[in-house]
Amino acid sequence: MLGAGTMGHGIAQVAASAGFKVVLRDISEELVAKGLRSIESNLSKGVERGKVTEEERERALSNIETTTRLEETAGADLFVEAVPERLELKRETLRAVEATASGPFIFATNTSSLSITEIAEGAEAPERVVGMHFFNPVHIMRLVEIVVGRKTARGTVEAVRSVAARMRKEPIVVRDVPGFASSRLGVALGLEAMRMVEEGVADAKDIDTAMELGYNHPMGPLRLTDLVGLDVRLHIADYLHTRLGAERFRPPDILRRMVAEGKLGRKTGEGFYKWNE
Repeated sequence: MLGAGTMGHGIAQVAASAGFKVVLRDISEELVAKGLRSIESNLSKGVERGKVTEEERERALSNIETTTRLEETAGADLFVEAVPERLELKRETLRAVEATASGPFIFATNTSSLSITEIAEGAEAPERVVGMHFFNPVHIMRLVEIVVGRKTARGTVEAVRSVAARMRKEPIVVRDVPGFASSRLGVALGLEAMRMVEEGVADAKDIDTAMELGYNHPMGPLRLTDLVGLDVRLHIADYLHTRLGAERFRPPDILRRMVAEGKLGRKTGEGFYKWNE
């Protein structure tokens, strides 16, 4: 697992809980330790709530090794990366893995919007590069979006579908188009909800309640935006607006303003909701 942040440690947790041996790697001891603490906390909460047994917790933790050295991941059959959403960084990560791996491997990128085909450009084996888009929080959300690049092999798709199923996830397979299926739909809904706040149609809580009670969404689009991060939503919206040229993906002024003010959602304590109250 390449990256121990919010998504990376979550993917490592569900993989270890499914019985896979996991090497959790990040660029510093501090980041790796923080990721491991989050996994331990999630599993302990699962025990408290009766969702996880103490034995399952200990077994999952025993399946995880941590490192800052990419060389210690060399023997992996599947590399899942969850580095920041920058195309060149993901390409660099793939090239580093190619230079390090001791045998054939599948490279799965946990991207919510970037092109799998572009990430795989120049790869030694682009047929073994695929998207595995997990959702936050990973240990709770059941969906995994498998994204098929232009050169991704059928065998690669079937292999990661099997991995997702073993993790007790529900995989869907989508073509490599900007935003895939989930981001295009989710971002479009979230941006329209922001415009409604901007226009004074209703406040954030009432808009979210409309979707939760009227359409049976487990969480409203604005609370979800706070959870994902307003900066992340802005980045994806800018990308989709540029790539698709559709006005529905143009970020509204309220989103740009809040990001500029440092109101990024739960991670900063304030977004469309107050998170420190």
